[in-house]
Amino acid sequence: MNALAATNRNFKLAARLLGLDSKLEKSLLIPFREIKVECTIPKDDGSLVSYVGFRIQHDNARGPMKGGIRYHPEVDPDEVNALAQLMTWKTAVANIPYGGAKGGIGCNPGELSISELERLTRVFTQKIHDLIGIHTDVPAPDMGTGPQTMAWILDEYSKFHGYSPAVVTGKPIDLGGSLGRDAATGRGVLFATEALLNDHGKTVSGQRFVIQGFGNVGSWAAQLIHEAGGKVVAVSDISGAIHDKNGIDIPSLMKHVKEHRGVKGFGGANAIDANSILVEDCDILIPAALGGVINKENANEIKAKFIIEAANHPTDPDADEILSKKGVVILPDIFANSGGVTVSYFEWVQNIQGFMWDEEKVNTELKKYIGQGFKDVKEMCKTHNCDLRMGAFTLGVNRVARATVLRGWEA
Repeated sequence: MNALAATNRNFKLAARLLGLDSKLEKSLLIPFREIKVECTIPKDDGSLVSYVGFRIQHDNARGPMKGGIRYHPEVDPDEVNALAQLMTWKTAVANIPYGGAKGGIGCNPGELSISELERLTRVFTQKIHDLIGIHTDVPAPDMGTGPQTMAWILDEYSKFHGYSPAVVTGKPIDLGGSLGRDAATGRGVLFATEALLNDHGKTVSGQRFVIQGFGNVGSWAAQLIHEAGGKVVAVSDISGAIHDKNGIDIPSLMKHVKEHRGVKGFGGANAIDANSILVEDCDILIPAALGGVINKENANEIKAKFIIEAANHPTDPDADEILSKKGVVILPDIFANSGGVTVSYFEWVQNIQGFMWDEEKVNTELKKYIGQGFKDVKEMCKTHNCDLRMGAFTLGVNRVARATVLRGWEA
């Protein structure tokens, strides 16, 4: 089942549990606006090349739309639609005043020079500048983009609208980015894991973790879990996978990854088959890479008691059923990885106020939001007698539905 079908299915189940009227249900699913633009740029050799850029703005009942911009060759409109919708529910679960959006450009950023990427980003911004904005739609980085991309968008947007640091988040610190933003999603994963384990009378300390994916989210999660006394026994990334039943020395691994651009060849652990990472023996599994990795083929072999979804949509619905029958507790992506968008919200707030926070305040506020979010999700689980995924979906959908009705938008 693709991401869009799975997201729609979860939405419909949540709508049914909430008893939403069918007209309202239908209007909540339809995106507010879909934008598609042609971006033509001169390459470094002088030849012209065209790319398709797009932005799906899903819902703005609770505030400006929010979501990443990805540069990737396989930018599938269905997937972007699903991710925009997921952002609507995610911001509502986190209880921050945003709706959902997502966008990108179908290109391979690895094949473009820095100056070509800059030209492409600026042309894309020129095409959509009057459709994004501080109180309209606030983009952020995603796959294949980063703080530099946001800096170019900010500069290009500011040429039309005056200096507007709050138009994007995930910016470099020197242009109004927030301290703590880089670690935010990984730190949110730690706080969410702590909340879940506390609920089960456990702590992070002494638990055995397996982390699939060692990019920004996976590596920060590993570092912070290691500092909190958790044992990271296996890690994988695009280069390979490693395992040590006594716990991997994460600071040494971080050094190795920096030098060798991957976990492969790390001396302090044994190499294992990257395909077996999800079924390694552990207490807590953290998929922090791609979607759809946990499916009916491997769900039966998963040994973890808890799964924390740091990636977007890592577990497909078939696997969900198999795992819940096995008694595995899954902390869903729309709650577990909301640390990033929460600190993006803090960045936006700081930019609007023109008053920056220190890192301690950012982390304290993040912990507060994640802690409250977990309580709210559990409350919905009790009310509707459902698992954590449906608890989170009913919470998010209900908040958006209430805002929609209060604004007089229901059909």
